[in-house]
Amino acid sequence: MTTSDNRLVDIETQLAYQEDLIQSLNEVVITMQQQIDKLELKNQRLQDNLKHMETLLPNDQNQNEQPPHY
Repeated sequence: MTTSDNRLVDIETQLAYQEDLIQSLNEVVITMQQQIDKLELKNQRLQDNLKHMETLLPNDQNQNEQPPHY
């Protein structure tokens, strides 16, 4: 093999490794995006639950305050 052939083989090998790395990173990104989507949904549900709970509270939020002393 000539020097040019060796360089070509090295470049093709590097390219194959890079393509594999890109595929692996893409899979990680997909998994992370799925986790983010689930967390956003959970967060939205928690916010909705909190808003619902707030509507169930009495309007007078000062109920637990002690009356002023005379």
